Amino acid sequence: QVQLVESGGGLVQAGGSLTLSCVVSGIISSINLMAWYRQTPGQGKQREVVAALTRGGSTNYADSVKDRFTISRDNARNRVYLQMNSLKSEETAVYFCQVATTLNIFWGQGTQVTVST
Repeated sequence: QVQLVESGGGLVQAGGSLTLSCVVSGIISSINLMAWYRQTPGQGKQREVVAALTRGGSTNYADSVKDRFTISRDNARNRVYLQMNSLKSEETAVYFCQVATTLNIFWGQGTQVTVST
């Protein structure tokens, strides 16, 4: 069974930095994409893609986090990271790790990031 476990969430002051980590286990098929999503508090909120890392190493970012966040992976591609700098209070959310293969999409359970003022 595939498992994705996020860590690194917590409380950080606005303007501060935080790094999230996601450990992937049980992956057999090749990974096409690794990504981070977030879901802000409130009813009816959808998960929003924050950053994505393609099979070939290309990165894409939401406009709101461009130049502040960095997605990366280890050489074995069983860990994906999200370095978040200059955090804003509106970025308080549960952050989710996602891994996509040719046939499946897998999600972690999320890690809470709270940005205080």
